[in-house]
Amino acid sequence: MTTYSNRTDLTLEAQELLVRGEPDKKDFDGIITHTRREGKLNITKVEVTNDNGAAKIGKSVGTYVTIEMGNSELKSNEDYVHARSAIATELSALIPNIENKTVLIIGLGNWNVTPDALGPKVVSKLAITRHILEHFPDEREKNLNPVCAIAPGVLGITGIETAEIIKGVADRVKPDFIIAIDALASMRTERVNKTILLCDTGISPGSGVGNKRKELSKNTLGVPVYAIGVPTVVDAITMANETIEAIINALKEEVKTSENIYSFMKDIDPQDKQELISKVFNPGDENMIVTPRGIDEAITIMSKLIADSLNVFIHRHNYSYLQQAYLM
Repeated sequence: MTTYSNRTDLTLEAQELLVRGEPDKKDFDGIITHTRREGKLNITKVEVTNDNGAAKIGKSVGTYVTIEMGNSELKSNEDYVHARSAIATELSALIPNIENKTVLIIGLGNWNVTPDALGPKVVSKLAITRHILEHFPDEREKNLNPVCAIAPGVLGITGIETAEIIKGVADRVKPDFIIAIDALASMRTERVNKTILLCDTGISPGSGVGNKRKELSKNTLGVPVYAIGVPTVVDAITMANETIEAIINALKEEVKTSENIYSFMKDIDPQDKQELISKVFNPGDENMIVTPRGIDEAITIMSKLIADSLNVFIHRHNYSYLQQAYLM
């Protein structure tokens, strides 16, 4: 039987799969997980500390922070400001000592495809200051950090590997570090457009939907690369599997007697179940990747939230000045 692999870019979900596969184990060598609640936000930090942990979870050694919005209503000013503050705080812990550092921000993705347009939309909302500081030296007195950004497009549009474009820009600009923003894939529908991942290990664009490109990391670009991502799509097979799991659990609650049909459904092996679903959703060589209704509004809100969080984080001592001078 063909092995089906859950498609996800979220380290939190990889960790959940690991725990599900070995439910009797609470600790794994090289993997440290901390979860805390802040208002409506659920914040989980997964630290992969050695090669054993990296091999086990399928992620590089580094720190991964997942911020789940849950029932947070980002249209509410209070919820929005709280989320922005939390993201900026986590970025500060992940990327220390940014004063007087040149930052290159990369908006990955295809601006013509809404679920993949997160990166370019974030770039369009950033406070870009590198050119201002070069041409107006007096502005340096405001203690602004030099920020530049690029949305390089995708291979299908440019004919050039994204990593090659970024490498050329980085060699010319010589940033102290790079922040890449990209749309991700999740295996949980409730996390789509409601979750933000931060990490210090770089990123492999397209990996969650089976279109993995050359990684963007310190190894390939020569400077530290941090990543920010939002899951905007979910694999159709994974979504169907999640739905069936919920139906089975509901039936188990409704029917207390162990009738044959319910016993059969309850005892289906997860791998067999996913293979069955795969045959229905994936009769040929292509699988469906789906995104929820209202994706346009979700991308608009999340791109603004990430851009504002970056502006607060990078220019935290002068954010009020920036709002008046550049962001209004």
